[in-house]
This record gives sequence, structure tokens and C-alpha cells, in this order.
Amino acid sequence: MDEDTLLFFAGRPEALALYEILKQQILSRITNVKIKIAKTQITFANPKGFAFVSFLPVRRAKQRPPVYLTVTFGLGYRKESARIDAATEPYPNRWTHHVMISKPEDVDEELLSWIAEAASFSAAK
Repeated sequence: MDEDTLLFFAGRPEALALYEILKQQILSRITNVKIKIAKTQITFANPKGFAFVSFLPVRRAKQRPPVYLTVTFGLGYRKESARIDAATEPYPNRWTHHVMISKPEDVDEELLSWIAEAASFSAAK
């Protein structure tokens, strides 16, 4: 475990295991991924960012689980799913989607397929 990752999770160490599962799954499915760790988010890039991990509170406090990560990804259209907590269109034909995950089972084929699609979308730009 590198120091930057430990610093990112210093205030929420219980979320680190969830991140490690997500990271392993992304790296096993998508090639040439670089991980950039900043103070407020972790970026998965190829070379442009396609998936982001943060503690963005996309749900009201009472609806947030005690342990969570917010996974953000971008697509050229709005993905419709009850799992997506928020979606915005900051630029024409560029939709940003936020999904809150709180347990290992949330890192499933559906989420990983969205992330893979986001990687392809990002690589084509």
C-alpha cells in the first residue's frame, strides 16, 4: 500500500477495503490504466480520466451508509438506472454519473461494465 493511498483514506480507513476491491476489478479489466491520487479524489485514467473515487455525498446524510465510496464516471449520454444517485450534463453530450457503493457486492458486473464503457468513451476523445 502506498503512502498517498493511506493518506487519502486516513479519515475513513474502513472504506479502504472497498476501494481495493474496486481497483483490482478495474485493473483486471482495463489495460494501460494510470491511477492518480489527489487530496479529494482518486482518478483512473487511460490517459484521460474515466472513473473517479471520492467521498462526494451524493445522497442526503440520512440515506448514506456509514461506509461508502462515490464512484463517478462519464459517458456521452445519460445512463438510466436506479443505482445512479446523480447524473449531470456539464457539457453537451458529456454526462457525469455518480454511484455510491457501500459493500463489496456493489462492485458488480453492471458497475464494471459502466466503468469499461466510460474508459472507451474517454479513450476516444
